[in-house]
Amino acid sequence: MLGSLTMISAIQSYVIAIIVAIPALGVGVIAGIYVYRHILKKKKLDADTEFTRIIDDARAEAKTIRKDALLEIKEEKIKLHSEFEKESKERRAEIQKHEFRVSQKENIIDKKETTLERKLEQVDRFAKELDAREIRVKNLEQEFEKHAEQVRAEIERISGLTAEEAKQIIIQEMQDEARKEAVNIIREIEKDAREEGDKRAQNIVALAIQRCAVDQSAEATISVVELPSEDMKGRIIGRVGRNIKAFESVTGVDVIIDDTPDVVTLTGFDPVRREVARLTLLKLVADGRIHPGRIEEIADRVRRDMDATIKEAGENAVYDAGLNGIHLELIKLIGRLKFRTSYGQNVLKHSIEVSHLAGLLAAELGADIKIAKRAGLLHDIGKAVDHEYEGTHVQIGVELAKKYRESDKVIHAIAAHHNDIEPTTVEAIIVQAADTISGARPGARRESIEYYVKRLEKLENLANSFAGVEQSFAIQAGREIRVIVRPDQVDDAGATILAKDIAKKLESELEYPGQIKVNVIRETRSVEFAK
Repeated sequence: MLGSLTMISAIQSYVIAIIVAIPALGVGVIAGIYVYRHILKKKKLDADTEFTRIIDDARAEAKTIRKDALLEIKEEKIKLHSEFEKESKERRAEIQKHEFRVSQKENIIDKKETTLERKLEQVDRFAKELDAREIRVKNLEQEFEKHAEQVRAEIERISGLTAEEAKQIIIQEMQDEARKEAVNIIREIEKDAREEGDKRAQNIVALAIQRCAVDQSAEATISVVELPSEDMKGRIIGRVGRNIKAFESVTGVDVIIDDTPDVVTLTGFDPVRREVARLTLLKLVADGRIHPGRIEEIADRVRRDMDATIKEAGENAVYDAGLNGIHLELIKLIGRLKFRTSYGQNVLKHSIEVSHLAGLLAAELGADIKIAKRAGLLHDIGKAVDHEYEGTHVQIGVELAKKYRESDKVIHAIAAHHNDIEPTTVEAIIVQAADTISGARPGARRESIEYYVKRLEKLENLANSFAGVEQSFAIQAGREIRVIVRPDQVDDAGATILAKDIAKKLESELEYPGQIKVNVIRETRSVEFAK
């Protein structure tokens, strides 16, 4: 009887597992069909292959579900058997204790036997139902196969009706692939051209620089006058400050007398006035007679001498450049550049240097040497009077060149040397290059550390503003920016395009001497650990 109970329980568990497995099998089949349809919509060109794969996956999933159900039935059977053994032991002990009551409960046992018979009948009925369900499962499998064939036919029909759409997909993919290949080809061509151009440019620039010897460090205009003693400060100030007031009125500069020993500082926006004031103060200190009349007399004499000095400096510059036919007023303006500095670099020496470099570069490239040298000498002429007129030194320089009837090529080179307009002549490009070489060489210019740091920060921020950029680093004193991109967002072709976009944005939004190399780095790393 106990064995019969065990069998009944096992059969019930088996039936329940089969009942649970059948819906799971159906769900798996339906999920396979849905996935199969979804994939077919996306990849119509591989419909047959995908269909076969999905059918195989569905069948494998059905087999897996069926196998899992059988395993669950077996595990449940083992579990029930174990529980039954335990329960049997307990009941056996109970039976041994209550054997004397067996006779009194024969009627109850008869009833239980009747119940057991009913349960056996139920088990038989469940077994028959299970067989019927197995038959239905097989029918479902056959229906699934038939439905799969119908799906295949439907997909083929749909594929035939959407041939134009499939064609458009293929065309789009071909266009994308062609675009990538075109970018790669362009990059290779640019690389070859850049390498060849760099070699030729390096040779030309190196030859030009070798033939143009200049000082490594540039002069700066002096605005500090040393005094022989501290007593001289009182004499410069005069009674009730009359001497210093007269000095400032005559020279047009401010005199700063502070606690710095034996030093007087002269400040003024006009470098020529500041130089006149410096020479005047030196002569007054040397003479010892300091009063308003003497100050005015010495200042007038220094101005006459300064005019001659300016003219002489301009004539020497023109002579050093090997030029002639320059208007006298332009020569004077060139001489005024002797007292003008830019980033600590003397503008007159810079102009002469640019003239020499432009001539040498023009000779190497077969361009007009005289035009190049003339434009190189006059390219910063606007800085001589940029504190007197509105506008940039480029605009002022163009107006002065037009006023004193310089040639159109010279005027164009002056206007284009900072890319205010697009250079259209070889000579204009040569002047640009010579100006960059002179201003960018080590030791030529200096800038404040605050401005330097801000420029580098702005350089990195501009690079970081582009999508796909992970980090950027300004190196080589801001002459190069290295941009590290995320490989999952920027491909090789996109890296080339990104470098061009960053360069264009730097040109339009950032002011800098020379040029900046944009170096985009894309790196893909694969990491795995051996355990």
